[in-house]
Amino acid sequence: MTASSEASKCALEEAQRLLISAEKAFIEHNPKSKAQHKVASEVLPGGNTRSILHTDPFPICMERGEGIKLVDVDGHEYLDLVGEMTAGLFGHTNPIIRDTIISTVSKTGLNLGATTRTESLFAKAICQRITSIEQLRFCNSGTEANLHALSIARGATGRSKVIVFEGGYHGGVLTFAHGVAENNVDKEDWIIGKYNDVEGTRKLISENKGIAAAVLVEGMQGAGGCIPGTAEFLHTIQNETRANGMIFILDEVMTSRLAPGGLQSVIRNPYDGAPLKPDMTTLGKWIAGGMTIGAFGGRKDLLAAYDPRPSSGSSERKTQISHSGTFNNNTLAMNVGLAALERVFTPEACMELNNIGGWFHRGLEERCRGTKMTVTGIGAVCNIHFTSNVGNAGITSVDDLATESNGVEPILKDLFWYYAIRHGYWIARRGMLSLILGTSKGDLQGFLDVVEGFVREHREFLE
Repeated sequence: MTASSEASKCALEEAQRLLISAEKAFIEHNPKSKAQHKVASEVLPGGNTRSILHTDPFPICMERGEGIKLVDVDGHEYLDLVGEMTAGLFGHTNPIIRDTIISTVSKTGLNLGATTRTESLFAKAICQRITSIEQLRFCNSGTEANLHALSIARGATGRSKVIVFEGGYHGGVLTFAHGVAENNVDKEDWIIGKYNDVEGTRKLISENKGIAAAVLVEGMQGAGGCIPGTAEFLHTIQNETRANGMIFILDEVMTSRLAPGGLQSVIRNPYDGAPLKPDMTTLGKWIAGGMTIGAFGGRKDLLAAYDPRPSSGSSERKTQISHSGTFNNNTLAMNVGLAALERVFTPEACMELNNIGGWFHRGLEERCRGTKMTVTGIGAVCNIHFTSNVGNAGITSVDDLATESNGVEPILKDLFWYYAIRHGYWIARRGMLSLILGTSKGDLQGFLDVVEGFVREHREFLE
């Protein structure tokens, strides 16, 4: 064995020892969470009904949230940097959201089984923000929004196949990790390309002219690791779908909170400076202030497929799709969503939060520079990664995040999660961070100090 391989083996063994110690301390520190997990496992498989929230050896069980803070059943307080995977933008006790919920229940009522004025006002507020959306319909989640958008594309083109990208996540039944359609509907209908591969994507679209109905893509891959799409890549998709008779669907379920007009409004064409203008946009997560919500919208001629009125004989009307859903226009989501857009997450508030996020991102990069720890993301949503390459300057696809399962990088990721939790910062185990409204630079400075401390304590593994 060479000296370098012997050193690597020793480093791996030491990292494993530290991980065992960190897990032991975690178990000792969280006895009530451990007990609750045992109780939950009696009625839920693995004590779980949402896979992403499970962490070994057991998940932390939260007791309550207030503002930007969380308190678990063992009494530990955390700054919430998970932000419900971008959905919890408004925090846990925003007074306007709270008062709107109370007012809706007491003055309007729940589940009216009829249309209301508020749903059209909410829809108008969204259309005014995201100008590529001429009309829209509501549903119950981002997953549903993407499924309905695909129904429109398939109906409009008469084709079933869809081009998506490795690392893409468009909902629980629309996941594409490492070139595999995981747990998906219509498994045979997916054509999977490489994210940010401009020439490969141009070729893929051209080769599937008359075969694929649509291209479905995120402006920044969320679950795939907060990997931003380049302007050239996304505008290539827009141009090539138009040239080859496909529908361009931009998934902004997560990214629509990154700019007042959605991420599409700031991704400018490298040549003429024009923003993206997708045929369809899907929304969800944050837009209803924490209520269950989804929305899909875009060109008026495409949305006509969902118009339930008798056909007017328009030549643009190619098909008609029924769209039911008991809670599509539920009063809580409609009223809270309208209040959230008009009174809380105003364009000014959006820019302020994402400016703070940019400052935070730069602070993380400074502390990770020269190590295997790196950061991706845009504005107030980012992801900390541990990669094999020190100072990796170009993460453009999930391939760049690949690590050896028996290497030190996965151990470092877990060590960092335990380290952050122990210091009072609630982060996703995969390293994703999404800031909540009201989070200040002062709040975030403490986490930057934690990152600096982690790098200092574990530099031998990170360099």
